[in-house]
Amino acid sequence: MQIGVPKETKDQEFRVGLSPTSVRVLKDNGHAIFVETAAGMGAGFTDMDYVQAGATIVATPDEAWKQELVIKVKEPLTAEYRFLQKGQLLFTYLHLAADRVLTEHLIDCGVTAIAYETVELPNRTLPLLTPMSIIAGRLSVQFGSRYLERQQGGRGVLLGGVPGVRSGRVVILGGGVVGTEAAKMAIGMGAQVQILDINIERLAFLETLFGSRVELLYSSTPQVEAVVPDADLLIGAVLVPGRRAPILVNRSLVEQMRPGSVIIDVAVDQGGCIETLHPTSHTHPIYVEAGVVHCGVPNMPGAVPWTATQALNNSTLPYVLKLANHGMKALEMDEPLSKGLNVDSHRLVHPAVRDVFPDLAQSI
Repeated sequence: MQIGVPKETKDQEFRVGLSPTSVRVLKDNGHAIFVETAAGMGAGFTDMDYVQAGATIVATPDEAWKQELVIKVKEPLTAEYRFLQKGQLLFTYLHLAADRVLTEHLIDCGVTAIAYETVELPNRTLPLLTPMSIIAGRLSVQFGSRYLERQQGGRGVLLGGVPGVRSGRVVILGGGVVGTEAAKMAIGMGAQVQILDINIERLAFLETLFGSRVELLYSSTPQVEAVVPDADLLIGAVLVPGRRAPILVNRSLVEQMRPGSVIIDVAVDQGGCIETLHPTSHTHPIYVEAGVVHCGVPNMPGAVPWTATQALNNSTLPYVLKLANHGMKALEMDEPLSKGLNVDSHRLVHPAVRDVFPDLAQSI
């Protein structure tokens, strides 16, 4: 199969869909890989690295996009819509529940779109979302600690505190992969940490992991209202696979937070769980609303592309190889991969996204 790897166009998105190592594996399996020039530069991979792995370097995005299978990291942006075509296989992160315009275009153009974030194993885990969730969770605390600095507009709080001065308070909404990794980082910095989740079994697991180092609370509206105002750093880490994240913190609650407190919403690519937060970018990562610093960078792992590209490829390569070897038949052979199918031949097929856009579910 002919496989295209375009250069990412999202703001400061330096990850790349295939690493040279992945290209070598695909080449050894008889496939032809076309990589747009400089696609891997941001992640530390030169064009020569790809050539040595067996890829062909192409000069324009058109040449990378015109292949049978296109491997990306982030969803196509408006300027890339013209490259999408009927019969083409697109494998990337999509997060369609938060993007009606992209959903409509994928349906209209007839592309077959498989989303990393909805590939799902029998135990309900999301193998292609997990590596980026780990990175985003860890980065959320790194970002948050930086924006708490006074020069960045924050309160001037050191998360770890010092002897005689209390450490910072970190409140994490959601105890999944993102929330767990954020807690690990926050604990490592010496912060006081609270995790809220509605899953009692998950909270019990987190107790075995963290013991008394983290306060584990059942998430309810009164509980959220009780802890959010005292947070120096509030992290949104809510995930409902394939659907928009629910709003857990409304504007009036944000207004009760101390001026200079920081909100990092990792759920922003699924709509976000904080009412006052909207997507930002690596170029302009923060804004201040109600006196609180907000950060909603949807491609947070793009800040560490060398790590993130390799972590992502470790998980995606087996699925890419199946698609390359078998085309659409791979979905019949691999049930977890079939759950990743979002749009196919002018039809919106993923159940969760259909529930979000019921009118589009009728498309033919």
